[in-house]
Amino acid sequence: MTAIEQSATAVEPRSQNRAWRKMKANKGSLAGLVIVLFFAVVAISAPLLPIPDPAATSWSAIRKAPSLAHLLGTDDLGRDILSRMVWGARASLLAGIFSVAIAVVVGVPFGLIAGYFGGWIDHVISRIIEAFLAMPFLITAIALAAFLGPSLSNAMIAIGLSAMPIFVRLTRGQTLAVKTEEFVEGARAIGLRHFNIIRRYILPNVFAPILVQATLTIATAIIAEASLSFLGLGQQPPAPSWGSMLNVAKNFLNQAPWMALWPGLAIFLVVMGFNLLGDGLRDALDPREA
Repeated sequence: MTAIEQSATAVEPRSQNRAWRKMKANKGSLAGLVIVLFFAVVAISAPLLPIPDPAATSWSAIRKAPSLAHLLGTDDLGRDILSRMVWGARASLLAGIFSVAIAVVVGVPFGLIAGYFGGWIDHVISRIIEAFLAMPFLITAIALAAFLGPSLSNAMIAIGLSAMPIFVRLTRGQTLAVKTEEFVEGARAIGLRHFNIIRRYILPNVFAPILVQATLTIATAIIAEASLSFLGLGQQPPAPSWGSMLNVAKNFLNQAPWMALWPGLAIFLVVMGFNLLGDGLRDALDPREA
């Protein structure tokens, strides 16, 4: 391994241990991790759990309060809310994770190119991104989802493209700082291709802030998916979604408040979990903190 490669190593074992120690010392981040893991396990285990079909209706069990037969009650069509909550977790977490994955896959390369090459390339990309950022995130997502058509997959694409400018701007800023480091200058001096410099030296050193931003953006994406489903632009009935469950529940707040309580509480908890986890990762991966 050359001296340049040694100096450009992104994360050493000692740094990993230090970051993990800081994560464990942060009770908020651990609480966020536990919440996120709980919902992830519930979503993954949905097909294996002994719960009713989330789309099965029962005219004899319409808007029943929580009981031993239906632990979280039933909705306006007699469907078991616990079952719909569990399957709705799959939709919300998938939307959050995959939409952010789209934003990262599309946005990070543009940010790397703009920050590394600069000049007219940076100028063009930056002006386009500024135009996107001038529009509110949720309004952009609604407009794209309406254009693409109502479905969960289209909602994920809309949310991902709407969140993409955040990652372009973040990656560009980090790249501008890293590309002036001595190990990058040394890599240029020995004649490495631009692609290899970006892949081996720039990207590993901008990965940590991107990871933190991705974790925080998942929370925003989950809220956006719930909003789109609430408006009928996300998950389509009879497939369950926390947002669509709230849309139905708003008509029965007086007669059956539990219909709105559980999906609202789930959205609150999972968003809080990702925010706490993201804050913990930011503190743990901050090189300025000992």
